[in-house]
Amino acid sequence: MYNTIVIGAGAAGLMCAIEAGKRGRKVLVLEHAEKIGKKILISGGGRCNFTNLDVKPENYISNNPHFCKSALARYTPQDFISLVEKHGIKYHEKKLGQLFCDSSAKEIVQMLQKECEDAGVGIKVNCTVDKIERINVSQSSETAFRVTSNLGVFTSESLVVATGGISIPQMGATDFGYKVAKQHKIKLIKAYPGLVPFVLKDNPFAQISGVSLEVKVSCNNISFIENILFTHRGLSGPVILQISSYWNKNDDLKIDLLPEKNILSILIENRTNKVELVNFLSQFFPKRFSEIWCETFFYSKPVNQLNEKEIQIISKRLHNLIITPFGTEGFGKAEVTKGGVDTNELSSKTMESKKVPGLYFIGEVVDVTGWLGGYNFQWAWASGFAAGQYA
Repeated sequence: MYNTIVIGAGAAGLMCAIEAGKRGRKVLVLEHAEKIGKKILISGGGRCNFTNLDVKPENYISNNPHFCKSALARYTPQDFISLVEKHGIKYHEKKLGQLFCDSSAKEIVQMLQKECEDAGVGIKVNCTVDKIERINVSQSSETAFRVTSNLGVFTSESLVVATGGISIPQMGATDFGYKVAKQHKIKLIKAYPGLVPFVLKDNPFAQISGVSLEVKVSCNNISFIENILFTHRGLSGPVILQISSYWNKNDDLKIDLLPEKNILSILIENRTNKVELVNFLSQFFPKRFSEIWCETFFYSKPVNQLNEKEIQIISKRLHNLIITPFGTEGFGKAEVTKGGVDTNELSSKTMESKKVPGLYFIGEVVDVTGWLGGYNFQWAWASGFAAGQYA
């Protein structure tokens, strides 16, 4: 018999277990993979972008945008940084407030493992949960949770679901958390791939796969300036992953290929220049990109032969290029899952189900999706911390 069972040894689950353990709770973490923190280990190119200095509720997408405020306020990026520093882990800010380990993501997993040991938390890996039941505690009106697994049957007062979303199934992601919610009649918001590359039907950029540029991309009144990466299938890179979370099927993307320049003014100033347009644009873009752009969106001719209407067209197609993605690369390439357990079903203070006392949902399984750049980790730490104070 345990006080608290946490299903899932990812960022949120481990943080919750640590906090519950510190309160003197007898805690068991069950993980279906062969080791803990698998998604932490691959994050940030193996260096773990563990938080962001500039976390705000506006950096999160949810059907209830206010839900994340309480947890984020009670466990801040500075709180996690203090934990990192306590363990002597060296880190650096890459850009835009993104914090990475100097060495390896393994240090974050080792830190969490040490904190679990210090808090007396038990962890079982290679543990597949087959069944969850609510049972009556003998000679009491209270209920408990009975968890049946390949490693035995465990019972607890509180059950925390920290099983993540369904992104990157090749890493072992499953819909287990959603099944638990359905079993207990808890509503779900439909799941979609988030932070995911786009597929273009007739991809004009396939020939320049691997080329990257800093651009501004807008969709549904949201804009980001970051690098775009052209791929064999379509569009990727940080700016595309960011905007993908705001994109719906058939929406257009508006791309400003020169967000820091005014090509209209530049072309007017160079009206006497005899250089070919493709070569003229190569001072702003890689040569191959200029060639593809001219082949696809405007023919090349000497700059001094461009009339006013043509200059206007060129400006529009460089500063306001409209692309309609055919779709995304799906959950297999998505960094996170949008949607999940409906936040209206949970307490924003404790993460506990309003319908099922003692049942908690934290991290990515909940309908709270952060931006790229450490925001989803901060939600994991914050929601795990919140539940750990009560579970």
